[in-house]
Amino acid sequence: MNSLRKQYCRSLKSIFGLLFSLPYLCMSQEPARPVVQQVSFKNDTLNIIGHGAKGDGQFLNTAPINRAIKSCSEHGGGVVLIPSGLWLTGPIEMHSNVNLHLQRDAVLLFTTDFNQYKLVESNWEGEPAWRNQNPISGKNLNNIAITGNGIIDGNGDAWRMVKKSKMTASQWQNLVASGGTVDDTGNIWYPSESSLRGAQEKKAGVIRPGTTAEDFKNVKDFLRPNLLVFTNCKKVLLEGVTIQNSPAWNIHPLMCEDLTLRKLSVRNPWYGQNGDGVDVESCKNVLIEDCTFDVGDDGICIKSGRDKAGRDRGMPTENVIIRNNVVYHAHGGFVIGSEMSGGARNIWVDDCSFIGTDIGLRFKTTRGRGGVVENIFVNNINMIDIPGEAILFDMYYAAVDPVPMSGEKRPKVKRVTLPVTEETPQFKNFHIKNIKAKGASKGIFFRGLPEMHIQNILIEDATLEATKGIEIIEASQVNLKNITLKTLENNPLIHIYNSNDIKLENIQSITAPELLIQIAGQQSHNIMLSKSSTKAIKAVSQFIEGSTDKSLTIKN
Repeated sequence: MNSLRKQYCRSLKSIFGLLFSLPYLCMSQEPARPVVQQVSFKNDTLNIIGHGAKGDGQFLNTAPINRAIKSCSEHGGGVVLIPSGLWLTGPIEMHSNVNLHLQRDAVLLFTTDFNQYKLVESNWEGEPAWRNQNPISGKNLNNIAITGNGIIDGNGDAWRMVKKSKMTASQWQNLVASGGTVDDTGNIWYPSESSLRGAQEKKAGVIRPGTTAEDFKNVKDFLRPNLLVFTNCKKVLLEGVTIQNSPAWNIHPLMCEDLTLRKLSVRNPWYGQNGDGVDVESCKNVLIEDCTFDVGDDGICIKSGRDKAGRDRGMPTENVIIRNNVVYHAHGGFVIGSEMSGGARNIWVDDCSFIGTDIGLRFKTTRGRGGVVENIFVNNINMIDIPGEAILFDMYYAAVDPVPMSGEKRPKVKRVTLPVTEETPQFKNFHIKNIKAKGASKGIFFRGLPEMHIQNILIEDATLEATKGIEIIEASQVNLKNITLKTLENNPLIHIYNSNDIKLENIQSITAPELLIQIAGQQSHNIMLSKSSTKAIKAVSQFIEGSTDKSLTIKN
């Protein structure tokens, strides 16, 4: 009996040991990368001129273009050609088996006549909402594409509000003189009174029981559309074209499968509110490669719905490959969140460069979202001139610009522990390697929740030049390996607060820090520093706010 009891206890220890190490095992067991199915079309080509279109920049081509697309689809599909010209148009609706192809010297320009855009049931930042009809849209389609080397321009300045803080004095004066209206603070310009009324209404346009489109006509101008939205479509290709100047997000694939974005140029003014490059929401099997983004909000962003609406939809964005892309101005180069309530998983980001984005790798969420973001693999990222953090995990996201304006004061985060519920978000199982950043405010920043730490993160082989080094707040099972830092402020170089199971291996500083590592908080424990040079350092460690020297082990 005693031998059986001992064997049983040994088995239990083995099981619990396996469970404890499971997150680390998950990190090494990378899932297979997806194969994204591609489109195919008949060679038949239909020129929009044959349906009465005129490329003079004056004639409204909405009807001829839509007739051509519908006719092409009804006859088995093929290519609808937009030839050389300036093609003014209203909303375009895609159909299955159609490749809308723009020649190099073709400009598809969307009208500023808001009457051409009817209010439709749509989606806004992860929730069902009434919005103006998208300039380009498609729903429940199969095998569709937009290709070529032409330009798609959403004429977004007619729709967008603009912050005074993002203009020079001369630009602001000219903008106000052009018409529109300014809010009571004198800080935000709106293109119309209708737009201003919408801004003053809480969650304007969000679909609620008993509301119809009629309830939102007085704020219609505020309900800006995303430029290109495909919903619940399969086998989609966007290739070669320039997509720019959107009223809101440029590209928004929603609940799509087998989506390819290739060799796109995606542009928005840097001051453009909600001017994201691409927001991939609740999609499966996605490839984004060889694209260039220069926009007014997040560059390449992964989403899956907001709060209860996203959780009820229950569709994660999964099986995504992002490679060989360049992001210039943007709030974040590669971003997940903050609307990630349906989850995100199995995502690979390789060989990308971020030039002047506010943040490099940006992972953001907040209480109320719920959702699990996991199995994220990032490799070989170059960054230059990042005003914010090179790598950021933040579970206290607030809808403000990531870098404060000059003189702007923001309240400190109040840390309280709440119960874990379906509204509690999770970030776990990230593997980030081969990162180079030259110029950032901070190299690495983690800020988890007291009740839900950021978990199981491996960052290795990184060289980061920044004002500050590393800050880890309420995280667990974090392994930073082979990290070289060049910082202006290094007292401390590494700050850790209420975190546990932290491995710091081969951490090197080009400039000798005054204080290598500062540990704070009573809950900080099991922190190990190894293979890291402590020579020429004035102080290796400091323990504050209830932490003790028992929380840290140093091995060289």
